[in-house]
Amino acid sequence: MSTGNFENWHGAMTDIGPLYPFVGSETFLYILGLVFWIGWHVWQWRLEAANYNDDMETLKSPDKMDRALKGERVLRAM
Repeated sequence: MSTGNFENWHGAMTDIGPLYPFVGSETFLYILGLVFWIGWHVWQWRLEAANYNDDMETLKSPDKMDRALKGERVLRAM
């Protein structure tokens, strides 16, 4: 990709051409990044909620709660 001839700095910027690849795709890439970012937060929220609910279900058992209070490991590793 050529960025033009810079022997003469008194030219118009449009004559030089694109200075980086994918010129004009900034809006698409911004929207794609925003969707990915929001999707990751939703996925993380659901994963942590499922893990929390599983831990609470495990600790409802009185014997496992007693073991957990004594310092034993009763919950699954993350």
